[in-house]
Parts: sequence; structure tokens; C-alpha cells
Amino acid sequence: MDINQLIIPAARKGEIEVLKELILRKVDLNYRDEKGYTALIIACYNNQVEAAKLLIDAGANLNIADNGGNTALMGAAFKGYLEIVQLLISQGAQLNLQHGNGGTAMMFAAMFGRNDVLKLLLESGADRTILDTSGQSALEFAALQGNEIGMDLIKS
Repeated sequence: MDINQLIIPAARKGEIEVLKELILRKVDLNYRDEKGYTALIIACYNNQVEAAKLLIDAGANLNIADNGGNTALMGAAFKGYLEIVQLLISQGAQLNLQHGNGGTAMMFAAMFGRNDVLKLLLESGADRTILDTSGQSALEFAALQGNEIGMDLIKS
């Protein structure tokens, strides 16, 4: 087995000591599995805050997208992991990247009622006017889901 492959399950489980050892052994921090996931994406999708911090501090790319075009920030916004979103933003994650269908982290937060994440994204400068490939904005996603709080946040 390629040593690089070990980083993804370690990130998923938040195995900090394993990650530290792999980093010391100069593993590829941006190694991608068959779905295009990196260790950072997996750590963020699984709310492994300490693992995400460690990977970022070691130099993992914040803005790599998986095969579906989803970034770590998009996954954390979708799941509502506020601490992960705060971490990614504080380290310079790009707020307005779009996946294959044009969706953004803000659209995910609006659609799934992750209003604390939505507020943080807006306060951090996310663009509320971006449209996905079907011409919908974050405001329209919030409206479709009856997310009135999200709609108010986006309008203000």
C-alpha cells in the first residue's frame, strides 16, 4: 500500500498521532482518493477539528475540490460545522468557489438551514449574488426550503 493512502482514514477518524507521524514522513498532504477526497476534505466532512488544524498547519491545500467539485468549506457548510467553517475561513479558504452545478458554501448553508454558518459566511464576505447553473441564488435556496431566518440574513 502507498503510504499516502493512510492519511485519509487517519483524517476521517481524527487520529492525531498517526497524522503527525505521516506528516513527519512527508506524506502527500493533498493526496486524493478515487472520489477526489483529500485528508482535509475528509477531516472537515467528519467534523475532526484538531485533524483539520493539523493538516492546515502542515500545508494542506484549503481549496482543492473533490470529484464532485465540493471543497472542505462546502462540506462543512452543508453539515453545519461552524467551528470547521470558522477555521477554514480564518486560514483563507475561498468563500465563493462553485462546484459542478454552480453551488457555493453559502447556498448549502441557506438550503439546509445552517443559519449560524450562513451568517458567518456573509460576515466574512461571501457573495450573496452568485447564481448556480440553474440560475438560483442562495436567497432562492433559502426560500425554497422555507428558511425565513436565512432569507432575512441574506437580504440584510
